[in-house]
Formats: sequence, C-alpha cells, structure tokens
Amino acid sequence: MQIIRFLSTNGATLVGVTQNDQLIGIFQPGTTLSELLHLSLSELRERIEHITQSSEEIIAHLLPPIDGESEVWAAGVTYKRSEVARREESDTPDIYSRVYTAERPEIFFKANARRVSGAEAAIAIRADSTWNVPEPELVVVTNTAGEIVGYTIGNDVSSRSIEGDNPLYLPQAKVYAGSCALGPGITPVWEIADPYVLTINMTIERNGQTYWSGQTNTAELKRKLGELVNYLYREDEFPDGAFLCTGTALVPDAPFTLEANDIVHIDIDQLTSLHNHVVQGKTALLSSRR
Repeated sequence: MQIIRFLSTNGATLVGVTQNDQLIGIFQPGTTLSELLHLSLSELRERIEHITQSSEEIIAHLLPPIDGESEVWAAGVTYKRSEVARREESDTPDIYSRVYTAERPEIFFKANARRVSGAEAAIAIRADSTWNVPEPELVVVTNTAGEIVGYTIGNDVSSRSIEGDNPLYLPQAKVYAGSCALGPGITPVWEIADPYVLTINMTIERNGQTYWSGQTNTAELKRKLGELVNYLYREDEFPDGAFLCTGTALVPDAPFTLEANDIVHIDIDQLTSLHNHVVQGKTALLSSRR
C-alpha cells in the first residue's frame, strides 16, 4: 500500500492510496499530504481505512509525495561506506570519522516541497561541479508530533567536488534545484515489519546500458531511525511534518560522475521503485518541467 499525490485526467491534484500499483481509494478533493501529516499515526490509519475503496479516477501523472510546508532533511555518515567515501573526497577527512563515531549525528536541511522531483521526473547535477553522484536512501516520513508514519525512497543528489573542497560548502553541494527526488509514494509504517532488513538496489543507465549498479541493506545502518528523528525534532518543529533521508551506503567510486541523460533506478524492498533521468544545470531542469 502507498499514499500518493497525482494529477487526474481532468487536471485535479488528488491524494489517493494504491495497492499493487492499482488506485484503490481517494481522499476527499482538496486534501493535501501535509494535512495528513497533522494526524497521529492511529488517526492516519483510520482515515486510510475509511477511504480504501474502488475509485473511478485515473492517474494521469504521479507527483512528488510532498506538499505544503513539509521539509526534507538528511542524515549523513550513517553507513561505514559513506564515512569512507566522504573521507576520500575531502581535504579534511578526520571530521567524517569523528561524525561516524560521535553521539550526535550529522543532520542537515535538504529541500522544501518545491525543490523535490517525483517519480519519472528530472533530477539535476550542478553545472559548476565536476563530480556528481546519486545517493539512494530510505526516507522516514514523520508527522507533526515526530511519529514515524511511513517510508519512501529518496535520492540525495550531491556534488562531491564542491563538498570536498571545503565541508562548509555542504549546503551548496546538497541544496539546489533538482537535487532531491522522492517517491513514488509513501508506504505506511504498519506495512513494513522491519525497516532494518530492506535491500536497496541502485542501477545507473547510460546510453541504454547498465553503467553502474550496486546493492546494500538497511541492516548496515549504524544509527536507529528513531534516534535520527529524535535529533531532528529535538529543538525544531515541523507543523507539516518532515521527510528524513537516512543516509547512503551505495557510493560509486571515483572517477564515476553522473552525466546528463543518465537514468537512475533505485529499488527498495516493499517500497517499489524510483526512476529519474539526469539533466545538467538549472536551465535544463526548468526546461524539463515545462
């Protein structure tokens, strides 16, 4: 089961529920995902159970599963492979080893709703960066109270050349137009028996062929999901809920870098698949959205 945002054939933006890729119910027109993230976990489940019925609406286009004032944040260096990769890219490698073993996790702002790409949409690499990588991640979805209510797939697209020059450049390496993809929908938390046994696959397609592929498992996470959420909410508030990317362990080795027209496929057990094509620069991204 997934909660999705979509455009119907008549152009309306709706929130619905799918099962096995079939639309099985729709929330009342005008309902937003951010509104649902005001509900407690038990209230959300009850709302879904009440609308789960056959629907005659047709999905014309999937939209990113985020709206309103919901924010995307990200945790870094939560897998050993990520710690190694960021040491390799950096002129100050010790800071990443220290974060990996520290009590406090690295958590940083990633995107607001307008910066997020959905399934099948374009993601962007910076035109002023020479080394760009996708980062496939399990994303935790939380409500206003900080309860984990669901999971989705995320791609935390990053400029390793910019961050590697200086850790203080992290916002420029991580936060820009088209740097975040989420989707295709939100799988309710009660649908996932154990989030620490999920296989994550990523394949990068170039010129119609597999150019890079890798696999990992959330069992390799060093930190617990509840711990990361606790730090995110510790001295902050999220009136429309939050999406927390939990880090990556699939990091293509240098000299790999994303190129325009690559296609990134990310699959996570029970969360289906997220596919995005790559464009370079803000101008190309804006053109792809017209």
